[in-house]
Amino acid sequence: MKKVTVHLAEGFEEIEAITIIDVLRRAGIELTTVAMSGNKRVTGAHHVPVEADKLFEEVDFSQIDMIILPGGMPGAKNLDAHEGLKKQILAFHNQKKPLGAICAAPLVFGHLNILENKSAVCYPGFEKELSDARVLYDPVMTDEHIFTGRGVGAALKFALTITEELVSKEKADHLAKAMLVEGWN
Repeated sequence: MKKVTVHLAEGFEEIEAITIIDVLRRAGIELTTVAMSGNKRVTGAHHVPVEADKLFEEVDFSQIDMIILPGGMPGAKNLDAHEGLKKQILAFHNQKKPLGAICAAPLVFGHLNILENKSAVCYPGFEKELSDARVLYDPVMTDEHIFTGRGVGAALKFALTITEELVSKEKADHLAKAMLVEGWN
C-alpha cells in the first residue's frame, strides 16, 4: 500500500485538502495529514479548523511514497517558508519520488527550481512563481514525477490522477463513477 502525506499549513485551502484526503483514502492509500506549525490543529484559509494526524517532526519520510501540498493563502506561503519541508521535497525530487501541489502551492516547487523545463499548472496569478516551467492552463498536469493542479475546481481530477498513478486506472475510474465525476479523464 502506498503511503502519502498531505501537508497542512495555517491558511490552507480546505476544499483542496479535504478532497485529496478523502479520494486517496477511498483509493486505499495510507494517507497521513501533517501539521506544519507545531500544533495538530490547523486552521484553513476560510477559518475551518482541521486536526492533523501528525506533526511534521513526527513523520518518517523514508516510509513515505509521495508528498502533496494543498494550496490556499497564506497556506502556500507558509509551506514555502518551512525549511524542513523544502529539504524533504528536494530529497524526493532527487529520488524521482512523486510530488504533488495544487493551486498556489506549486510556488514551493518553483522556488526550489524543480520545475525547470517541466510542464506545470497553478492558480492564476502565480505563474511567475514557477521558475523556468512550461506553464499550461489544463486543470491538472503530470510531468514525470511532479503533479500540479490549478485550484479548487480541479481538486477531484487532481486526486483521481494521483490515484491512477499510485494505485491503478481501474481504481480511479471506479472512484470517479462512484462519486459521479463525469468525464474526469
